[in-house]
Parts: sequence; structure tokens; C-alpha cells
Amino acid sequence: MLRCCYYLLGIVCLLGIGLSGTAAGRLGEEGEAVTALVQDSGYLVVRNIAIVGNKKTRTSIILREISTVPGDTIYLKDLAETLEERRKQLLNTSLFLNVTANVKNWDGNNADLVFEVWERWYTFAFPIFKLADRNFNQWWVEKGHKLNRLNFGVKGTQENLTGRNDGLDATLQFGYTQKIALAYNLPYIDKSFRHGLGILFSYSRNREVNNVTSNNKQQFFKKDDEYLRQAYVVGLRYSYRKAINARHQVFLTYNYEKVADSVAIINPDYLGKGRTSVRYLDLSYRFTYIKADSWIYPLKGVSITGEVAKRGIGPLSDIDDVRFRLNYTKYWQVHRKTYLALGMRGQVKFSADQPYINQQALGYAEDYLRGLEYYVVDGTSFAILKSTLRRELVSFKIKLPIVPKKFNSVPFRIFAKTYGDAGYAYSKFPGNGFLNNRFLYTGGVGIDIVSFYDTCLRIEYSVNQLGQKGLFLHTSVDM
Repeated sequence: MLRCCYYLLGIVCLLGIGLSGTAAGRLGEEGEAVTALVQDSGYLVVRNIAIVGNKKTRTSIILREISTVPGDTIYLKDLAETLEERRKQLLNTSLFLNVTANVKNWDGNNADLVFEVWERWYTFAFPIFKLADRNFNQWWVEKGHKLNRLNFGVKGTQENLTGRNDGLDATLQFGYTQKIALAYNLPYIDKSFRHGLGILFSYSRNREVNNVTSNNKQQFFKKDDEYLRQAYVVGLRYSYRKAINARHQVFLTYNYEKVADSVAIINPDYLGKGRTSVRYLDLSYRFTYIKADSWIYPLKGVSITGEVAKRGIGPLSDIDDVRFRLNYTKYWQVHRKTYLALGMRGQVKFSADQPYINQQALGYAEDYLRGLEYYVVDGTSFAILKSTLRRELVSFKIKLPIVPKKFNSVPFRIFAKTYGDAGYAYSKFPGNGFLNNRFLYTGGVGIDIVSFYDTCLRIEYSVNQLGQKGLFLHTSVDM
């Protein structure tokens, strides 16, 4: 009986049933009838691992992302789950549009694993057309959707430049913020595929400056056509990645910022002590651990990011602080097509006596409560708790005409969700900020539209503790 079960499973593998999308589920469901009959002692020994379909990406880079090597033993009852996990590991590199995993050349207990990859398009040159304000609603409602608050230009990206998952980015931007930037990242510089390096440079200037906050709203200062602010950043990045899910990174950047005399006169605390320029080194260590079904839009798993940093070293310490950050999110599948996410993020900064530009707490970047997009809460320390319950409504693909077959299938997944957030920000000098040093909470419902190339459109209707309601649009993933 046991031998018959081996033959049946071997036939399935020899037919090359790929574990891609529904195929993985099919083997997971139909295969259960076979593997259920196999004793727990049934196993497969991996003889070889073959990669098919990679024209640009080096095979060694792909093998680095598969936490299975020749000689490993896989129990037959775990085979479908193991192959699906390895398939998702490759997809999480963002190098491929799709991946299938097969078992072939079965010979007794030995067999080969074959991964077929569909490489994505790696070269992009696209126009920049983005908001200078923190989010769409702030620009559309509070700033009257004025075109002079837009940034435009061109950004060129060459991903997987040498086939080693390295990337080169160049930006030439005009409009509200004029900017030129160049960055290169090489994730592996050694034969063991553990150590990586990156470099960056950017220069930007503005004719308008957010020089103060009043009633938890950013206030802006502009003077004719004079450039009021200029900033330079030069940096190095070192990374160490021994395993698949964990990464260590060290960043060292030199920062120089200069403002016009009028900015320092209006707010002497903008750069601190009435200064018109500051220089400082920023050294930070970051630990990242992600074990999830997707690194872009996770539904099951866990994500952890911790950071400790020192701003101001030696003579380059016009701004001086020590800060700690922690982001933690846990994802569960609680029912069929239903998912729960709970997360927290926070920061503690010492000392609390910092210039204005170093007091960004809630409302900046990804550190905000859904429903408080119109506000900022300045401070040096903060904590945010977030919860989201999602339900997948539909999943489908659209075929694009004319586009090459490799890229003409565009997948979409649409989720309905409900959410609730809470937060607190501490400021030593709150001024007239009525949201500072106060417990905050918001909630709402929304729709997420997810597609490939790491895109997500969020449509959210939120209400905050002030009783204010509104429809908000975002194009980034939120926990």
C-alpha cells in the first residue's frame, strides 16, 4: 500500500504540476487524498534544484532566496506547503511576476525541485507627478489643489542592474521641491551572499518652508522667488543578511541644511538657536524581520523593525539626539478570505529639547492615525496602535491588448476593511497644539485595491475623536 502511494505521488510530480496560484491549492487539496495515505515517515530527498526562465537574474541569487538545498529531506505530508512557501519567498524578492514550483525526475526517495520564474520588467523611466503635501486630502482640500504645490520631473530606475538584485535610481525633479538624487544598492558583495553595500546622494531646495506648527496645522512661509531652504545628504549603507527573513542594516549619512535669514528670524527655533545652517552625522542600526506570505501586502505572518540611532557625532553635531524606534505587526487569517492585522509603532527620542525640524511625531510619513490626515502632532516621542480587519471581495485578472504576453495579465485583488487606530505624542513644548500630550483615536471603513508592481490604492472613510468625518485616498500600504 505504501509503495502504491509513492507511485501515485510520483506520477503527479512527473506530470509537472506547477505550484502557482490555484495550482498550489489544487495540489494542496487533491494531494491530500494521496499524502493522507502516506505514513509520517514518507519523505523526499532533494537531489538537485533547477532554475528555469531567468534571463537576467543570476541563478546564484535565486538559489540564495530558497531556504532548501540539495540533500535536504522533505516529508511528503509537508511537500505542498514547503514548495508554496519557497515559491512565495522568490516572489517576495520583487524580481518576478510569477513563480511555479515543480517536483520532477522522481527516483525512489530522490527527486529534483524545479522553479520556473517569469522575470518582471526591470527598466523604468517614468514622469514624476506627485504632491508636495503630506497626503492627497491635505493638498486637495486645505491647499485648494494648487498646481504650484506639485512636484514633477523624471525618475529613472534600473532594477536588477547586473542580475544580482542590485538597483540604480536617478531623480531629476522640478516644481515645489527641486531635487537631484542618485542611489545605488548592491545587496551582496561576497561569495556567501550575506554582506551588501549602498550609496546615496541628494540635493534639494525650496522656495517655501514649513517653518512652524499652529493648532496642529503646518504653517508655510514664502518670500518672493527666493530659495529659502537647501539640503544636502550623502550616505552609505551596509547590510548583513544571514538567513531569509532577518536583515541587519547600518546607515551613516552626512546632512547639511541651510535656510534664509528670514526663516531664522521668524522662528529662531527652526534650526535651533537662531541658526541659518546645521551640519550633523546620523548613524543608525536597523533590524528587520519579516516572515509573511507577502512582504508588500501581507495577510498572514509577522513583521518587526527595530532601530537605534545617534544623530550628531563629534564636531558634526549641530543637531544631537539618541532615538529608538519599533514597528511590530502581526497578521492572521481568521476565516476564509478574512484577515486580521494588529500593529504598533513608536519612537522615543532623547533629549526632548530639539529644534523644530527634529520634532516630527504624528502625521509625518507613515506615522499617522487614519482619520487625522489633516493634522500633525509635533513631539519627540510617540506611540501608535492600529487594527485592521479585511475581507477579500474579489480576485481577477485583466488581459491587456498589444502588450507582450509576459506582461499582459494584470492581477487585481479587492478587499473591504474596517479599522481602528489609537495614538499619543509627547512634546515638551506643545504650544497651542490641542492634540499634543493627549490620547487620540480614530476609526473607519474602506476598500483596498491591490495589483502587481507593488501598487495599492486605499479608499477610506474615517472619523476621528473630534467628530470629523472624511473620505481619504492613499497609494501606499498601511499595515
